[in-house]
Amino acid sequence: MSPPRRRDRQPDLAAPVTGRVRVDPRTKKLTGRLRPGEIAVIDHEDLDQVSAHALAACQPAAVVNAAPSTSGAYPNMGPQILVDAGIPVLDRVGAEVMELVEGSTGTVTGSELWVDGRLVTSGTRLTPDLVAAQHDAARSNLSSQIEAFSHNTMDYLRQERALLLDGIGVPELRTSFAGRYALVVVRGYHYKEDLQTLRPFLREARPVLIGVDGGADALLELGYRPDLIVGDMDSVSDAALRSGAELVVHAYRDGRAPGLDRVQELGIQDAVVLPAPGTSEDIAMLVADELGAELIVAVGTHDTLVEFLDKGRQGMASTFLTRLRVGSKLVDAKGVSLLYRSRISTWSVVWLALAGLFAVLAALGATPGGRALFGVVAVRWDDAWAWIEGLF
Repeated sequence: MSPPRRRDRQPDLAAPVTGRVRVDPRTKKLTGRLRPGEIAVIDHEDLDQVSAHALAACQPAAVVNAAPSTSGAYPNMGPQILVDAGIPVLDRVGAEVMELVEGSTGTVTGSELWVDGRLVTSGTRLTPDLVAAQHDAARSNLSSQIEAFSHNTMDYLRQERALLLDGIGVPELRTSFAGRYALVVVRGYHYKEDLQTLRPFLREARPVLIGVDGGADALLELGYRPDLIVGDMDSVSDAALRSGAELVVHAYRDGRAPGLDRVQELGIQDAVVLPAPGTSEDIAMLVADELGAELIVAVGTHDTLVEFLDKGRQGMASTFLTRLRVGSKLVDAKGVSLLYRSRISTWSVVWLALAGLFAVLAALGATPGGRALFGVVAVRWDDAWAWIEGLF
């Protein structure tokens, strides 16, 4: 991973920013209600790319983080994204900030946070140079993270190897997969851009649409209703849960399903509980595979070391086993929007329009009706030209 680029221009740390305070320890939940010009108060150690992009898209006046946005464990890119977006970030302010009353008026001045006219806390104001230095320091710790990550992965492989041989035992679902393609959508890197690029595929192939937690909302935002929602239901909206999609609640191996209570509170009683190891995106792929999908297209899934560290995972064995089991059925659409972008020049469009017009005129000239039309147009043109000459 390349280090963040350094900026010559430093932000004006003295300029205060004021806005309504929004507080939530879950960044994903906060961005669902955060509005432009408000101050986001989060508790997010090692801020990941997806969360940072979601925060930046909300255009907050500032971000105040109770935890260190970069702990030094690995070179995460979240802080750089916020700084590049010109958003003031007040870091490491302490857990007491999470007790602020939401809706109060906050002001970030330099390294201090004031709320309703009183100083509440202070922290470290992130600058481009500081973020770059933290990134460089974190890179030196990456080797130890790789070693620990590999150890945890191998332990999991020994414990859960039956997943590769026996599958997860998918219960009967009303959604039909046999002979169809399946699209698995996770709110990961570039998922929005990739979904936009895949619109022709969605229109022509009409795959089974599977949203993994918040991936269901990504589908709804583009005007598609998910057929199936898989996950622990902690980051998917009520609107998505009520969209009519079939729900598969990912549970622990002992059967505990914390997300089931939320689903039932919404009046949904036919959700399927599926106890299984691994991540929810792994479960979505295995469900599609075991129920007979011919092809599985994955959008926004996580399969690299940094991505798993961003998600707080200690290993990636379940993903490794899942991809071994799914095999050649899986097509990873990650970054397809970066790989392929349509670049049609203006002159190409003009020549295409002229060619189409010429084809239409030639077709009209080959018919009696078309020749009659051209005769009428010629007479009208002569009349118009004669009238113009008469003016001079």
